[in-house]
Amino acid sequence: MKSDERQTSRRFAIAAVAVLAACLGARGAAAVQPSLGGISPIGFQRGGEVEVIFSGARLADAQELLFYRPGITVASLEASDAAVKAKLQVAADCPLGIHAVRVRTATGISELRTFSVGALPVVQEVEPNSEFASPQAIPLDVTVGGVVENEDVDYYVVEAKKGERVTAELEGIRLGLTFFDPYVAILNAERFELARSDDAPLLRQDCLVSIIAPEDGKYIVQVRESAYGGSGACVYRLHVGRFPRPTAVLPAGGTAGETLSVQLLGDAAGPITKEITLPADGSTEFELFAQDDKGISPSPNVLRVASLRNAVEIEPNNAREQATDAGEAPVAMGGVIGDMGDVDTFRFTAKQGQQFDIRVLARNTLRSPLDPVLAILNADGGTIAANDDSGGPDSYLRFGVPADGAYYVVVRDHLGKGGENFAYRVEIAPVEPSLTMSLPERQQYVPVTLSVPRANRMALMVAASRANFGGELAIDFRDLPAGMTFQTVPMAADRSDVVVLFSAAADAPLDGTLADLVGRPTDANLKIEGHLRQRTGLVRGQNNIDVWGHDADRMAVAVTDEVPYSIEIVQPKVPLVRNGSMELKVVAKRAEGFNAAIGITLLYAPPGVGASGSISIPEGQTEAVIPLSANGGAAIQKWPVVVMGRAGHAGGTVEVASPMAELEVADAFFNFAFQKAAVEQGQQSAVLINIENKAAFDGEAKVELLGLPAGTSTGPEPLAFNKDSTELVFPVQAAADARPGKYNSLVCRAIVIRDGEPITHTLGTGELRVDKPIPQKVAEAPPEAKPEPQPAPAAAPPPPKPLSRLEQLRLQREKEREASGEGTESGKE
Repeated sequence: MKSDERQTSRRFAIAAVAVLAACLGARGAAAVQPSLGGISPIGFQRGGEVEVIFSGARLADAQELLFYRPGITVASLEASDAAVKAKLQVAADCPLGIHAVRVRTATGISELRTFSVGALPVVQEVEPNSEFASPQAIPLDVTVGGVVENEDVDYYVVEAKKGERVTAELEGIRLGLTFFDPYVAILNAERFELARSDDAPLLRQDCLVSIIAPEDGKYIVQVRESAYGGSGACVYRLHVGRFPRPTAVLPAGGTAGETLSVQLLGDAAGPITKEITLPADGSTEFELFAQDDKGISPSPNVLRVASLRNAVEIEPNNAREQATDAGEAPVAMGGVIGDMGDVDTFRFTAKQGQQFDIRVLARNTLRSPLDPVLAILNADGGTIAANDDSGGPDSYLRFGVPADGAYYVVVRDHLGKGGENFAYRVEIAPVEPSLTMSLPERQQYVPVTLSVPRANRMALMVAASRANFGGELAIDFRDLPAGMTFQTVPMAADRSDVVVLFSAAADAPLDGTLADLVGRPTDANLKIEGHLRQRTGLVRGQNNIDVWGHDADRMAVAVTDEVPYSIEIVQPKVPLVRNGSMELKVVAKRAEGFNAAIGITLLYAPPGVGASGSISIPEGQTEAVIPLSANGGAAIQKWPVVVMGRAGHAGGTVEVASPMAELEVADAFFNFAFQKAAVEQGQQSAVLINIENKAAFDGEAKVELLGLPAGTSTGPEPLAFNKDSTELVFPVQAAADARPGKYNSLVCRAIVIRDGEPITHTLGTGELRVDKPIPQKVAEAPPEAKPEPQPAPAAAPPPPKPLSRLEQLRLQREKEREASGEGTESGKE
């Protein structure tokens, strides 16, 4: 909230915390990492003041409540480590339904939790009320706060006049506490069930029932878990009253700023006609609350806002010959699959070459019970395209118009069902670009928030989902707290994420906001703007499926108290090469007395680069290195990189980021081609390597031969080569007991020194075969001969030149022939 209401709320909150801080001063360090576990009460009536307890941990330095929707201000705030007690002023026009909140402390931002705002006064469940014969008496037009324990059934009795509408709508799973599948029924005094509901499509897994009282008398509302389960976390808010409760709207949308006459369908008292004006603020959905002199529905029906004219079905339109004429596309078509087996057909015209996205809005947006199946027919009735669930439970397809002329849209329910609230909207819209921004989670199922300590830094990744366009993106943040700045680079056309570094000035006020994340193409000709969509999964089912949660359009951001350390990267002077490695040095600056170990990790690794995630700066020390490696396909580019630090402090953990450094990923300076080599047990041979120089370098590179099998070795000193060298020869000695076999494990580690830093290449692979010696043939001893005069000793021959693999094989074959008595190949000739 950036409105005057927010400023008023902040003044009260900060004043309260100033008093609180004075009390806490003697207690020592403030809390870190606030945690918000629950809200009590979980809901309340609008138009008054209410005291609410926000319970959790590490909340002693709470300063503010961050609300995602308007209408609520903080009149006073008191905090302890385990709870924040706040008096909230709830405006008379505060939006009804589910609201989200976070607690901001001087040292961080809590998890997101939800609560409910209603229009009716609240009464609490009073046990025992588990017997039909002794229900809890409540008046009409109230909201009951209750809980379903295991195998619990709650009964409430109301008095109604004949012809009065009696509606019961329950908020259960929508409160975001636990996997709660509620069941609600209305029974008469004779225990006959008049209406029941398990999963109302409009409310997802929550339920609603509505009747017109057939006579004066008592009516019993039953609440339980659908399978007779329950627990202390199965809290509910049951709205019982005479308010209208439609379950569908026709037409289900219109254009921005348009005044539209709509029919509200599915209400127990019959259809309601209403005139509404759709918003022109850029939103794509409009929440319509049905209201009459008896009250207002607790939750809305959702209408679509899009720049498409409406065409509403005219029955009968089951057949192509009866199709409702929708005119020329683009257009939006609306209707209701009213009966079992109903089929709705629309006719539209289009021109060859046009491209349209055709989607049916039913379950996803409108919360209709319809499971739509979509078909596109040509003028002769032949099917061109069809779809069932490409839009999730709804239908979607892209349609390229093959020729000028008329086409038909056919909509039906997958199982042939129908009913008065089986509403839908078919949009035939031009293919348009769209952009959605997100914040990739650093910890699974934990949405990202941003806490930047004074005189320090924090970083996060921003991701973008482009549709129907490409190109580079610029990233911006609006409404950041005073004293906070950010640094980033454009998101490249071939990338879907980018690093963003935030800094807070030493004198930045401790403050928090809900900031707007904006992405847009750097190409000024593309008028596209994307904003944040951040999902918080509050209730998860089996296999961690997201059953219920909250979608936020802004990011929670705060400037927090100083922390006792900072980190920075020592800028590398040399590149990380493909098939190479590097040690990235990180240095910590510690406040006096702070000696805790600091875990360090790269926020993200460029494509093809690997980084160790388990490095820490040891307790009391100030530096460590993060090993990096690049594979043969690493993206050659200069990449901005950031290291994150995490350390224990004041009973929790505090995180910071380093300034950005530049990591250059480059191609390897040279390649090595290994010749196949072999050595006999107890003998010496050589490994020959051909060098392909790809980039000039000064001086010499030092090379080691690694990966030799057990029992073999090479010289202790590395070899050297320069930019003009063409080959390397490593002598290899095999022990007599070296294990025979073929080993494809030879690699070379070559290091070039530049500016005093190593550029390390690890290149391979080569093959070395270890052979057993060939057995020698035993020959008869020759007769003893007289000694002959010996000639003078000849000069020692030069060392043999390394033989190629082919030459080695030829010599080996000759030895084998000699041993077998066949003679050499030259002798045979």
